[in-house]
Amino acid sequence: MQMQSRNIRMVIRDLGSILIILGILMLSLLIVAYISHEGVKDVIEPIAITGSGVLLTGLVFRYLFRTAREPEYKHAMVCAALVWLVVPAFSAIPFIWIEGMSPLDSYFEAMSGWTGTGLTMIPHPSQLTHTIQFWRSLMQWVGGVGVIVLMLSILTRPGTGAYALYKAEAREERIKPSIISTVRMTWWIYLFLTSLGIFLFFIGGMKPWEAINHAMTAIGTGGFTITDDSIATYHSLVIELAIIPMMILGAIPFLVHYRVMKGDVKLYLRDTQCVAFIVTFVILFIPLSAANYLMQGGNPDHNLLTVTRYSSFQLVSAMTCTGFQTAPVHHWPLPALLTLCVGMIIGGGMGSTAGGVKLLRTVIAYKWIKWSLKRNFLPPKAIISVRLGDRLLEREEMAKIFSEASLIIILWLISLFVGTCILSAVVGAQSQYQLGEIFFEVASAQGNVGLSTGLTNPGLHYLGKIVLILNMWMGRLEIIPSLMLFRVLVKGFEPI
Repeated sequence: MQMQSRNIRMVIRDLGSILIILGILMLSLLIVAYISHEGVKDVIEPIAITGSGVLLTGLVFRYLFRTAREPEYKHAMVCAALVWLVVPAFSAIPFIWIEGMSPLDSYFEAMSGWTGTGLTMIPHPSQLTHTIQFWRSLMQWVGGVGVIVLMLSILTRPGTGAYALYKAEAREERIKPSIISTVRMTWWIYLFLTSLGIFLFFIGGMKPWEAINHAMTAIGTGGFTITDDSIATYHSLVIELAIIPMMILGAIPFLVHYRVMKGDVKLYLRDTQCVAFIVTFVILFIPLSAANYLMQGGNPDHNLLTVTRYSSFQLVSAMTCTGFQTAPVHHWPLPALLTLCVGMIIGGGMGSTAGGVKLLRTVIAYKWIKWSLKRNFLPPKAIISVRLGDRLLEREEMAKIFSEASLIIILWLISLFVGTCILSAVVGAQSQYQLGEIFFEVASAQGNVGLSTGLTNPGLHYLGKIVLILNMWMGRLEIIPSLMLFRVLVKGFEPI
């Protein structure tokens, strides 16, 4: 019992640290409310009360359990899973208080925001207060890198259990020798890329407020917009051409960005995951464009140039897990939707802001299959090496790497299947949505993408909303921390 208490103290202490950061982020919204001249009773007071309450709760947790030991990996995983449930709950309060949304819709919106998904329960984002518009963008911007990563960069000192928490939030890459240096460099790179996005969007034709919000959600591969029809509102090829590279930059690992900024510019064309992104895009773009062009019934509005434009944008949006839309995908043929599903499932690079099972795991699975097939045609004693980037892997090392990657891929696909089955049962046979469209919606939620066939809306059954919330949550954590939390709730921490 005493050991169990120690475990809980560690988790609550670190949860308190996260709530301190969340409270500060909420209070920063007062600047937006003041500049936008929004009402004291309607906006400023709710934000001040909510932010102060969250900050105070975090300070109390951190003070009461300040003597708790540093977390092991198991504690960090439970903390990460719990954080990504608790933070959206507090973050939902402004939606309830200021915009009058229901608690479940507000929680859905907050979960979609923090996980960088972009599915929304708000039909008209343009009618929101500026404070809530920015809150949605801020959640996706911070959530893209990770709220735990932000906490580590501000509150944690070197020599603590920082790596356990860092790894628990589905991150392992090191830009610098220490984790603290790594997360701080990550934020500097993130700030630079965000500034670049604001500049590109502004000269592309967006107003300053639009450029700021869309740059934050583009580089965070989140997909929330402050317009009613996503990027389709602008009907601008120039804006689309500005957004595409920002989505791609968000899906590229921060380690690659760091090395490019240090002078290795050609790394964008040499890195394993960057090359995999290009190859995957070409492979998927051909059938996607063909399906859209051949199955539109000769509609003159869908000539080859138009199809190429909209297919390429939606495919990049799917593969980077951003979720911006320039075309109504619910009108697209089923083969096109399933092609986008493949892109959403694969996702972006490990160590980026994108979701999905990640490009590197896909590359590892491909190389393992290729290695296994090749082995069948060679003598039993033949030595076959596999190159993964700059590394030359022998059989034992390849088997270890593949087993780790395959575990995530299998769990990811099982979760996707279960979510599809439950949502299809909830939606019902009488629904206008077919199984392929339901699968698309679940893949979009679990891949933290945000592309939608229209199924996600305030009228969706409450069980359907809960299913998508769980898929977003598990997808952001890459499944295992979620399972660890379930296990701890049933059996406790010991023994693990």
